[in-house]
Amino acid sequence: MARDSPVSIATAMSVTVRAVDIQIVGVLPMSETSQPPPSKWRRRLVYLGIIGLTAGMTVLGMMFLESIRERKEEAHQVVFAVANVDETTEDPEIWGKNFPRQYDSYKRTVDIERTRHGGSEAFQKLDADPVWRTLFKGYAFSIDYREERGHAYMLSDQRETERVTKKAQPGACLQCHASNLVAYRKAGIEAGAPGTLTDSLTSDTGMAQLMTGFDKVNPEPYLEATKRVTHPISCIDCHDPATMAVRVTRPGFIRGIRVLAESADPVPHLPSVERWRKGDRKVAYDPNSDASRQELRSLVCGQCHVEYYFKGDKKELTYPWHKGFKVEQIESYYDEVGWKDWVHPDSGTPVLKAQHPEMEMWGQGIHARSGVSCADCHMPYTRDGAIKVTDHHVRSPMLNVARACQTCHHVSEDDIRGRVQVIQDRTAALLDRGEVAVLAAIESISAAKKRGATDEALRDARALHRRAQWRLDFISAENSMGFHAPQESARILAEALDYARQSELAALKAQVTPGPVAVPTSPGAPSPAEVAPTPPVEGAPKAVVTP
Repeated sequence: MARDSPVSIATAMSVTVRAVDIQIVGVLPMSETSQPPPSKWRRRLVYLGIIGLTAGMTVLGMMFLESIRERKEEAHQVVFAVANVDETTEDPEIWGKNFPRQYDSYKRTVDIERTRHGGSEAFQKLDADPVWRTLFKGYAFSIDYREERGHAYMLSDQRETERVTKKAQPGACLQCHASNLVAYRKAGIEAGAPGTLTDSLTSDTGMAQLMTGFDKVNPEPYLEATKRVTHPISCIDCHDPATMAVRVTRPGFIRGIRVLAESADPVPHLPSVERWRKGDRKVAYDPNSDASRQELRSLVCGQCHVEYYFKGDKKELTYPWHKGFKVEQIESYYDEVGWKDWVHPDSGTPVLKAQHPEMEMWGQGIHARSGVSCADCHMPYTRDGAIKVTDHHVRSPMLNVARACQTCHHVSEDDIRGRVQVIQDRTAALLDRGEVAVLAAIESISAAKKRGATDEALRDARALHRRAQWRLDFISAENSMGFHAPQESARILAEALDYARQSELAALKAQVTPGPVAVPTSPGAPSPAEVAPTPPVEGAPKAVVTP
């Protein structure tokens, strides 16, 4: 057989390969010929999952960034320029259109809630503690003496109290019980002050209008003066309508703080006053230009929460800070000018009546020395969305411990309340003892008078009674029940007890004929035996005695 040619060999090999291919195809399953291996599918699913997760994370990240952008934009939108406000806008509702968050909380000052030693419920103090009917006998406070309600009620409560409806009062009362800035400036313009109502309050013409109007309204009968006002405290009383800066507007306070600045009394809690004293003093101290914003967050409250009296025939509302803030410094000023609020009909003593000296007592406490303002505790910051605003729902910090106290004091709410309760309960117990002692002094002086003691013989007893009741009332009228300055409150009440007992002894010595020692007999007055020691407070921190 002839040798095969290359062509025939190649043809044979081709046929063989095709035969092999056909055999292989015939034995393999159909699925394995149409799909990749399982490992390839898994890799594809992983890739698709990573792509989907990345896309989802990207979308969420973009949404988060957009939310941050919106919040930042919201934080800048603190004012809604809906209404025009100026120096004539006294209606808080109009201001509320531009500042809805602050206005919403301001409206909540209508809330009524009673705390352990006060609150905002207008209960009759004379019923809760009848001894004060005797202590205030012959004075308007023996007729009606109620717990203060919130700022929303300040004007209506003043108009309705029997101290006004049954006793004639001057227009000077208007300074602390209404939005009076516009009313004073209008009265000032009526009396010939220059400028217009739209002038800035801090301008020369604005201040001239304010002071002139104040002097005009003070001696007016209150029932006439109150017709000049419409609203309780309003935004314009504490804020500049052009800049919204905090400012003071009460004429009596502006004069009073200048007198304090000129005194020698150290006021380390008011650094702007101390700086002014070190200067040349050519220009009078002006809180609106000299005080810091943090100081003003207390001074705006101190415009009304203070001790004051109506000076002279013009009934000028005057802050007795000529010698300082302390109770004995104010007393010394009153003694020098010969001031008395009334003469007690039983003892014949020219008595002093304290108003509501929160500013004075706060200034003696640790919070003031630490730079803590009134607003920090009574109007703490709050968050509304992305915006931090001051809560204008002015109230007791004990009703808002988390934001009012725990910002600085990192202990539990129960611990904070326990500490406050200990201070206030102890102060209340001292007050009870003081009431018994002062009442005994009044009874002793009255008994001495009936036995024929002369005014000269009773001079010392009455002077001591005046000192005792002034100190007792200073702490009773102050609205923190000792908390603003616990040690100072205890000191003042200790002096009240001491002076009252000295007065009682002086009256006994002044009696012409011997007789039994007078004891309190007024209805509701506790006897010394009935005043029990303050019981331990549950949950309060225990005192630690160190050697």
